[in-house]
Amino acid sequence: MKKQSIFLWIVVLSFLGRLQGWAVENPVDYVSTLVGTQSKFELSTGNTYPAIAMPWGMNFWTPQTGRIGDGWAYTYTADKIRGFKQTHQPSPWMNDYGQFAIMPVVGKVVFDQDERASWFSHKAEVAKPYYYKVYLADTDVTTEIVPTDRAAMFRFTFPDSDKSYVVVDAFDRGSYIKVVPGENKIIGYSTKNSGGVPSNFKNYFVVKFDKPFTFTSTVKDNTIDQNETENTGNHVGAIIGFKTKRGEVVHARVASSFISHEQAELNLKELGRDSFDKLVEKGKSTWNKELGKIEVQDDNIDNLRTFYSCLYRSLLFPRKFHEIDAKGKVMHYSPYNGEVLPGYMFTDTGFWDTFRCLFPFLNLMYPSMNQQMQEGLVNAYKESGFLPEWATPGHRDCMVGNNSASVVADAYIKGLRGYDIETLWEALKHGANDYLKGTASGRKGFEHYNDLGYVPNNVGIGQNAARTLEYAYNDWTIYTLGKKLGKPDSETGIYKQRALNYKNIYHPERKLMVGKSKEGEFNPKFDPADWSGDFCEGNSWHWSFCVFHDPQGLIDLMGGKKEFNQMMDSVFVLPGHLGMKSRGVIHEMREMQVMNMGQYAHGNQPIQHMVYMYNYSGEPWKAQYWVREIMNKLYNPNPDGYCGDEDNGQTSAWYVFSALGFYTVCPGTDEYILGTPLFKNMKLHLENGKTVTIKAPNNDADKRYVQDMKLNGSTYTKNYLTHEQLMNGANIEFIMSPVPNKKKGIRSQDAPYSFSNEK
Repeated sequence: MKKQSIFLWIVVLSFLGRLQGWAVENPVDYVSTLVGTQSKFELSTGNTYPAIAMPWGMNFWTPQTGRIGDGWAYTYTADKIRGFKQTHQPSPWMNDYGQFAIMPVVGKVVFDQDERASWFSHKAEVAKPYYYKVYLADTDVTTEIVPTDRAAMFRFTFPDSDKSYVVVDAFDRGSYIKVVPGENKIIGYSTKNSGGVPSNFKNYFVVKFDKPFTFTSTVKDNTIDQNETENTGNHVGAIIGFKTKRGEVVHARVASSFISHEQAELNLKELGRDSFDKLVEKGKSTWNKELGKIEVQDDNIDNLRTFYSCLYRSLLFPRKFHEIDAKGKVMHYSPYNGEVLPGYMFTDTGFWDTFRCLFPFLNLMYPSMNQQMQEGLVNAYKESGFLPEWATPGHRDCMVGNNSASVVADAYIKGLRGYDIETLWEALKHGANDYLKGTASGRKGFEHYNDLGYVPNNVGIGQNAARTLEYAYNDWTIYTLGKKLGKPDSETGIYKQRALNYKNIYHPERKLMVGKSKEGEFNPKFDPADWSGDFCEGNSWHWSFCVFHDPQGLIDLMGGKKEFNQMMDSVFVLPGHLGMKSRGVIHEMREMQVMNMGQYAHGNQPIQHMVYMYNYSGEPWKAQYWVREIMNKLYNPNPDGYCGDEDNGQTSAWYVFSALGFYTVCPGTDEYILGTPLFKNMKLHLENGKTVTIKAPNNDADKRYVQDMKLNGSTYTKNYLTHEQLMNGANIEFIMSPVPNKKKGIRSQDAPYSFSNEK
C-alpha cells in the first residue's frame, strides 16, 4: 500500500512539474499558416496565404484558389483549388513573380485553370509550415507537399484510373516548357512578374516524377498538343499521365532557379535521397529549432497559437534570393542588373513596414541571418547604385521614406559585424541625397527637403508630410551610425541638424503635423482626420507621433507631458468614422473603422509604436493598458487573425515583441521600451549562448499592469531595457496587478532615449 502511495505521488508530482515547466516542446504544432487568409480586396485580416516553406526559404508553395494573376492567391472562403503554386509573393498589393503551378487531374485531359479546379474542404486540409495536405474531391486525389529552401517534393495519391494526369502550368506573359519522357522529367521557365526585374528575368524549373509517362503533351495558349514535347509562347504548359491503381502514390521532385536550368537541377539535390516522410521530419525539426529559440508557457492555448503563428510569419521575409553553385559557393542572379554574381541576396520586403520591429527582432534573436541580409544589401547597392526601400525582387515604387538607413544603422548599433559597413555608410549618404526615378529608392523630393527642411505640399510630390517625418528620423539614424563609426562632425553634422526637421511641419495651434507649402504656409484645408494627401495611408493623428528618435522634443512642442498625453488619449476617443469621406475608401480606412478603437489604426504601420510613447511622458501604465488591449482584441489564431495587412512579418513581430513585454520604438537606439508581458514564463535562447528569462508568475487576463519589476534580482525602475542587458543574459521578473501603479516609471530619469536629451 505504501509503495502504491509513493508511486501515485511520483505520478502527481511529475504531472505538476510538467505544468510548471516549459510546456511547449514542439512549437510548430501551435502554428496555423491559415491565419490572415480570410481576406479580400476591400478588407484585410492579414492578406496572407498559407506559405509552405522553410524559414527565409527562396521558394514558397501555396494552394492556389485564385485565378492566375490574382494577388489573393489563396482565400479561406474559397471552395476550389486551381493548382499548387510556387510563389514569391510578399503581398497581394505587390503580386507575384517566379511562379508556376502543378495540379493533378483524373479522367479528362484538361489544362484550363477553371476546368481543372477541384472542390476541397478545410476539414480535409492540413496546413503546416513544413507540410501541406489536401483532398481534391472532384478527382479523388490527395496532394501533399513538403518544401526545402529551393526545392519541394509532391506526393499524389491517385484513384484507380487509366487516365491519371499531372498538369504543369508555366503561366502567361512568356513561358517555356519541355517534356523529357526518357527521364520522367519536365523542364521549363516562367517570365511572369509584376515588375522589379531585369529584361532577362526567368524562373527556371525542373519537375521529376518517379513513374514513367504513358501520356505526354504540351500546351500553348490553351491548345493541347500530343505531338509536341517542347513549346514556347505567351502561356505554355505540359500534361503528363499514367495508369494508376487505387491508393497508388506518385512522387514529383521539384526545384527552381533564377540562374539556369542546370542550377535548378543542382537545387533539386536539396531533397537528397530522403523519402517524403523523412523530409517532413526534417522540415518539422528545422521549424522547431527556429521557433524554439523563444519558449513560452501558458495555460491558454489560443495565446500559444497566436504567438507561434506570429513568430512563424516573422521568419519568412526577407527571403533568400541566392543559390549554391556546383562548387558550393553562394551565388545570385541580380534582380538589379541581371547578372549572375557571387554573394548573398535577399528580397521581398518593404522597409517602410519592417524597419519598425521586424529587423530589430532579427537583430535580437537571429543576428546571423541579418548579417547575411546586410551582406545582401551591400550587393544590392553595388549592383544598382541604391539600397532598396521596397524590393520584390528588385527596386519597386511603393511607400515613402528612406528606411534602409534604419535597417543598416540598427544592425550595426546592435553589434552585427562581418560585412562591408563602409560601403553601406556610403550607400546611406548617397540615398539621402539622390532619388532613383520610378522607384521608392533614395529620397523623392530630397532637393526640397535639403533646402527647406521639409518636403512642400505644392511641388507635385504627394505624401510630403509623411516623407518629411521619415526623412528626419532617417537622418538621425545616419548621424547615429556615423558617430558609432567614428566619422567626423564634418560628415555627420548635416544629418544631426536635419534630424530636427520634423519640427518644421509641426502646427503649434493644432498640436499636430500639417502639410506646408514651399512658401511656408500650412495647409489651409487641414483636417486631422483626413486620409492621404500630405500623409501616406493614414492621417495626421497617425503620423504626428512618428518622431521615433525624439519623443521628448515632440512632448516639448506639444506643451509638455500633460498636453502630450491628452493628444495621445484623443486618438482613442475620436470616432473611427471620422475622415472616411475625405477620399475614396481604401481598405486601411475600413479596417480602422470596424475595429472600434477610435483613430488608432493598428492595421497599418505608422501608428504601431504609439502606445509605447506613454513611457516617455510619465504614464507608462497607459502603455500597459493599450498594449494588452491590442493583443487581446486585434490578434487571434484564426483565419481572420489580423486587423489589417500582416506586411512581411512587421505586424506579427509587433505581437511577438509585445508578448515578451517590450518593443522597439526607435531602431537605431539600443533600447527596448517596456509594455506588459502576456505570458507567465518566457525564455529567449540567444545566439551567443546566453538566456533571457522573463517571468510574470501572477500574470493573468485581468492583470495587465506592472506593479513592480526586477532585473537580475534588483528592483528596476526604468521604462526600457538595453540591448546589452539582454545580450549578457538576464533574469527579468514582472509583478502584475489588476490596477495601475501610477508611481512607477514617472521620473524623467526613467524615460527612454530622446535626441533632444542627447548631451
